[in-house]
Amino acid sequence: MNIFNASNIVKRFTNHLALDNVTVSVPEGSIYGLLGPNGAGKTTFLRIINLITAPDSGEIYLKGRPIKNTDINIIGYLPEERGLYKKMKVGEQSLYLARLKGLEKGEAIKRLKYWFEKFEIQAWWEKKVEELSKGMQQKVQFITTVIHRPELLIFDEPFSGFDPINTNLVKKEILELQKNGATIIFSTHDMGSVEELCDHITLINKSKTILEGDINKIKQSYKSNIFEIGFKNDPLNIISKMNEVFEIAGNYNTGSAFFVKLKANPGYTGNDILRKVLSEMEIISFNEVIPSMNEIFIRVVQSQTSPQSKRHE
Repeated sequence: MNIFNASNIVKRFTNHLALDNVTVSVPEGSIYGLLGPNGAGKTTFLRIINLITAPDSGEIYLKGRPIKNTDINIIGYLPEERGLYKKMKVGEQSLYLARLKGLEKGEAIKRLKYWFEKFEIQAWWEKKVEELSKGMQQKVQFITTVIHRPELLIFDEPFSGFDPINTNLVKKEILELQKNGATIIFSTHDMGSVEELCDHITLINKSKTILEGDINKIKQSYKSNIFEIGFKNDPLNIISKMNEVFEIAGNYNTGSAFFVKLKANPGYTGNDILRKVLSEMEIISFNEVIPSMNEIFIRVVQSQTSPQSKRHE
């Protein structure tokens, strides 16, 4: 079941077409990555989901019905442009934002204390926002985004400005929120986070959707029939003579083992490579090379700027 569907969304600003018939379906309970180069239209799309701006055309459905203004109560939005009031005290501002989300004062204070303790920022309750580092401010804004336990969370570059320790902390909390029933959509340039967190992705480039779906199925579809084999001894002299089955796509030496990447020739498979190599020498490992999301991202985006490029290389 999809919690959110956007169909044929178009948005234009003066002479700039920001979104051109973008369609996205987000499964309930998933962590959904919205990817794309700078200026692709990701933030515009997130602002439309969050009812900050309206599309020129297209339809948006939440939980199977047209989205409406009151749905803002079940959505949490962390924008890329952080928006805390610098002169207000951290606790005062957090309480104010929690009340805006519909929480009673007592319940809001209880939840805020829980999150402040969890993020180890209790000592900052009486400090002004301007006294906090950028990372600390982002922690506060993350807390005020999730405080009302929304069903749909929208994060725009949630890891921007965080050091590795706090990035891991936020990743852990995102996974916990999903475990507790939330659906999460986030935009990021960090492909490692996409690999680590996302179930599904949509890649937008030049205002259009150019790739979407289950992340594991996408990675499988972009395989290049390349296999990495580990050897105890340098195998290059022997395997270089087996070019009827494969070509050598790379190699490296770790000091304790030799690794060679082999690309199967047309008509041959990994099993053919394995049988051929085993007939001549001993191996210690054999793995198919699956492209990373970073590699797929670069390949797909570059294919749009190079008309001669093929989808699968």
